[in-house]
Amino acid sequence: MLNFTKFERINPEKRDVLQRLKDFDEVYQVFTKQRATEQADRCMQCGDPYCHTGCPLGNYIPAWLKQTAIKNPDLAFALSNETSPFPEILGRICPQDVLCEGACSLNTGHGAISIGAIETHISEDAFEKGMKPKFAQKKNDKRVAIIGSGPSGISAATFLLRKGFEVEMFERADRAGGLLMYGIPGFKLDKTTVDRRINWLLEAGMKLHLNCEIGRDKSISDLEKEFDAIYLGIGATASNKVKIDGEDASNVHFAIDFLTGIQKRNLGNKNVDYIDVKDKKVVVIGGGDTAMDCVRTSVREGALSVKCLYRRDEKNMPGSKKEVVNAKEEGVEFVFNVSPKSIKVENNQAVAVELLETSMSEPDSSGRQKVVINEGSEYFEDADIVILALGFSPEVPTFLKELNVETNSWGGVVIDSSYKTSNKKVYAGGDCQRGAHLAVTAAVDGREAAKAIIKDLL
Repeated sequence: MLNFTKFERINPEKRDVLQRLKDFDEVYQVFTKQRATEQADRCMQCGDPYCHTGCPLGNYIPAWLKQTAIKNPDLAFALSNETSPFPEILGRICPQDVLCEGACSLNTGHGAISIGAIETHISEDAFEKGMKPKFAQKKNDKRVAIIGSGPSGISAATFLLRKGFEVEMFERADRAGGLLMYGIPGFKLDKTTVDRRINWLLEAGMKLHLNCEIGRDKSISDLEKEFDAIYLGIGATASNKVKIDGEDASNVHFAIDFLTGIQKRNLGNKNVDYIDVKDKKVVVIGGGDTAMDCVRTSVREGALSVKCLYRRDEKNMPGSKKEVVNAKEEGVEFVFNVSPKSIKVENNQAVAVELLETSMSEPDSSGRQKVVINEGSEYFEDADIVILALGFSPEVPTFLKELNVETNSWGGVVIDSSYKTSNKKVYAGGDCQRGAHLAVTAAVDGREAAKAIIKDLL
């Protein structure tokens, strides 16, 4: 170890930009064994590892880095799967630059350890050798229903199946994965990677009900009678509006509708009505990872031009920095310090976004600078397609009321410290209770809720 002076930080190689714009295949290549070993060997094995505390899952990062460095891949695989329900997925999509790698002790000088890339390599190397995650062989007599098949639901199912629970998952879409399947483009996460994890859960005994909406195809009262516990992992799928004139024009779309339609088409659905941006001037409003997914999808779809409008400066963008870099490489134009005032509409079609320039004030109590509108600075950005990527809020399905599950003022499910709702048989986690956040925090909630269910039922 301690070879951070011998080997510099190396990021995983990216496919050539002109090639990757032709398809939706993953941009980053998985580390080779030699590269993973060298990069893992840079770890200082800190006595107080900030990478571990900077990871929402509390992954044993120094431990599996060490095992990778000393060429003990089987133990590295076991350690990486111990705390995480799908390390090969989170290694690809987590914003490591603001989490584990951002907290790395080497980050300010020699360059952080390439934690995400090594995490992905550990699993993919194991899978190539035929290794699989382990689950309990003997079942107990406890049954848990999971509503929603996104990161939180998959995580809860994983940890319940490890303890021998009977698990049934209910998903209203035609494929499992939620955000992982339809909210994240294939150039960041190939869908075969998601299917692989779902298939392992099925092999472990989980029953999956697709195209099954609770309250329509299956009554919530039946679930409450048939199962010992219910876990709500329904996410936050209601798109936020910008609340300006013109946003109801026919060519103004929500990010999730745009991304889902393209992904369904890419998966072979010939009947899907996707949003066609070919040869169009696309304007995306927002600055998070979803906005980056939209702009990068648009350039692959052959848009004439793609602009991302964000009300703060680049330093204050909320998403992963590498996604901004990738978007710039792929030809996206960023317009910072602008706030939409209205959308200009002609014949029910948006033709431009009216913008006001902004500036930044001193940081508030949260440490983030406040946006100040510069009055009299209006100007227009032409647009053929406007995509709103302004985050998501929880839906409040009617079955929550039937379950007597309490929600708060913004629609989030209220839970206690053990992930229980006001109905003591019902648990919840992920975006439906914390608001739209990261896949990794949803995974944490699923894991911790599963632990609470195990404690209560066994």
